Amino acid sequence: MNPEDADLATAALFGALEDPALNSMNFLNEVAIHYPDAIPLAAGRPSEEFFDLADVPRYLDVFCRYLADELGLTGEQVRRTVLQYGRTKGIIHELVAKNVRLDEGIEVDPESVVVTAGCQEAMFLVLRALRADERDVLLAVSPTYVGLTGAARLADLPVRPVRTGEHGVDVADLVAVIRRERAAGRRPRACYVMPDFANPSGLSLDLAARQRLLEVAAAEDVLLVEDNPYGLFHGDAARVPALKALDRHRRVVYLGSFAKTVLPGARVGYVVADQRVAAADGSVGPFADQLSKIKSMVTVNTSPIAQAVVGGKLLAHGCRLADANARERRLYGGNLRRLVAGLAERFPEGGGVTWTAPSGGFFVVVTVPFPVDDELLEVSARDYGVLWTPMGHFYDSATPVRSLRLSCSAVSAEQIDNGLDRLAALIADRRGRSADGAATTV
Repeated sequence: MNPEDADLATAALFGALEDPALNSMNFLNEVAIHYPDAIPLAAGRPSEEFFDLADVPRYLDVFCRYLADELGLTGEQVRRTVLQYGRTKGIIHELVAKNVRLDEGIEVDPESVVVTAGCQEAMFLVLRALRADERDVLLAVSPTYVGLTGAARLADLPVRPVRTGEHGVDVADLVAVIRRERAAGRRPRACYVMPDFANPSGLSLDLAARQRLLEVAAAEDVLLVEDNPYGLFHGDAARVPALKALDRHRRVVYLGSFAKTVLPGARVGYVVADQRVAAADGSVGPFADQLSKIKSMVTVNTSPIAQAVVGGKLLAHGCRLADANARERRLYGGNLRRLVAGLAERFPEGGGVTWTAPSGGFFVVVTVPFPVDDELLEVSARDYGVLWTPMGHFYDSATPVRSLRLSCSAVSAEQIDNGLDRLAALIADRRGRSADGAATTV
């Protein structure tokens, strides 16, 4: 379309709409749509192997029977609960509180839970609430999930990167960034961290790093925003307690999602926000109450039907999703081992290609001897038939990045093998062009 024919210009709209972070997810989805035959080593979505449409009405029925038999609701009240506009903070908050207690060791009052339209909404609600004025900034361990960066843009909350350390976060750098921002007159409100198999790095924090992070949060008077979508998929490694389970001073706001553990199409997430907030009228209540005010003006409430399906699965498994996802954990663990072993087979040590080897989760980061960008991704999809994610999407900078993220969650073993063969061909060709003096970017 000719720009002269446009009715509006982005210059006259919200400034962040021109920010690359807001286009990342759309761009990556579009590439996958345009090249449907390319092997999808990019998407961090759950496997569809265990999806069953029959589960939806079954879990819905389980939840409705719970409302009637356990909570004593009449037939009319059950219909209203599931089909009518609902409570802003959610209708499965008590089940969520039980789930995080059983699966994560997190003790929380159900009134400190807000059930959200996916974890992305939970993220936005927290950031919007913390952004009081232009002095406020958010810290985030870099590389950072692009959805967090985008949500911060929408909340008009600048993000300051904290270096990744040997154990997942460089605590000394975190302290340095906090103090530097304060010296400049700004207010660091929180640090976003994904302690278990982080997206995109795949790194995890050990117990000592988690305890040190909590100590810093208390000493420097900042919150930690803990995002934990992959914690149950820990492979054969022993689980480390969630930050929130170790939190004794309400320093952690906990973000959760049922996309990976129940059903992504339900779009149900939640936030545990038990920090005590003093209101102007002198009353004191959980931070969750303030988040629900914002939610009421954004999505009104999370779909009660979707919540009922999630609630039904929780009830069917005694609110323990760790056991309910045993098949998925085995699948993802096997795929991850195959992916890492396949990289070792194709790229000899000392050849300039390295990769991470996480013990769980969905992601492996591969570092290569040339810049990786969106144009190269399109070449990979079109000419080599394999999709991956340029790591540049996870850095809040225009500096060229020489790494890419591979995901093993939504592919078969055969696809992993074939996808790695295609990736190896791309890397060999690109290195050859570089050695011949050709441009290393497309």
